Amino acid sequence: MLANDLKLTPEERDELQRRVRSRSMRAEDSRRARVILELASGRGLRETATRLSCSTSYLQRWLRRFRTERLGGLVARHKGRPAAKGAARLEARILEWTRRGPDDGSTHWSTRRLAKKLGTTHTAVVRVWNRYGLQPHRLRHHMVSDDPDFETKAADIIGLYLHPPAHAAVFCVDEKTAIQALDRLDPVLPLSPGRAQSHGFEYFRHGTLSLYAALETQSGEILRKTARRHTSAEFVSFLEDIVASQPSGKVIHVIADNLSAHKTKLVDAFLEVHPNVRMHFTPTYSSWLNQVENWFAKIQRHVIARGVFSSLHDLRAKLLRYIRHYNKTATPIQWTYSNPKRRIKP
Repeated sequence: MLANDLKLTPEERDELQRRVRSRSMRAEDSRRARVILELASGRGLRETATRLSCSTSYLQRWLRRFRTERLGGLVARHKGRPAAKGAARLEARILEWTRRGPDDGSTHWSTRRLAKKLGTTHTAVVRVWNRYGLQPHRLRHHMVSDDPDFETKAADIIGLYLHPPAHAAVFCVDEKTAIQALDRLDPVLPLSPGRAQSHGFEYFRHGTLSLYAALETQSGEILRKTARRHTSAEFVSFLEDIVASQPSGKVIHVIADNLSAHKTKLVDAFLEVHPNVRMHFTPTYSSWLNQVENWFAKIQRHVIARGVFSSLHDLRAKLLRYIRHYNKTATPIQWTYSNPKRRIKP
């Protein structure tokens, strides 16, 4: 059977590529999608079999099914073993006890403890939990905004992201305070095969530093400033740096959170002198609306969390070096929603 004449529609190609990239789909389903993509690219059966470490008969079977039924033919037809007697009842008990929680004083079930409680195997509990997406061992935190003007403020900020004003600059501004210049007292054990990098438990702190950052939303570039103290005067000084970076008279929109240092008399005086600067404050407990928080997470992972700093000067130098290199390839953040049905319309 020849495969070099296999043609895919754009919709079929997109769906097959989605299956290959998926991290939640069964490995076998992703493998079948890769088979069709490889054959549709013009490769022969033997070459594809070598690349995917499978037999040519395996390729021919799924190629034949795809030719006949297209995407619907890539579904396994093995009926599986019949459900055990009482399986539905056992599944209902597992779900009920999982929701109810343990009665021994602990906070959540493990598969083996629940299996022992119900007189079944832990694999049966695993199958039920996987089927319904239950993960009792995981815990997430959330913060609900109590701002009565949440919708108005959020729509204002999201509007600046999705439809930025013409001939104006939009900056997301915030400060990362109390960055510790930690120096390890013991030598750092480097990464090696079979062993992760290791830091000694004891450390010496050379002091702390605050990092002011402004993310320009249309380019993704970062304006920065470091300071020993975190005050309203330092914040106003940083706003002056932002104004100086733009052409004279250009309208500048600044998105910031509700920190007290952002709403002082010094800030009000600065805004009176610079009427082209307009402040937009995020709703309370909604710092996630400020895009610079995404960038702070990056510098925390890439520089601060595992960094070793011999002094405050060393900490400052490493932060600024990272920012200089970041700005060379900076890209704007693509603002999207995971649930379009609950989108806040700007």
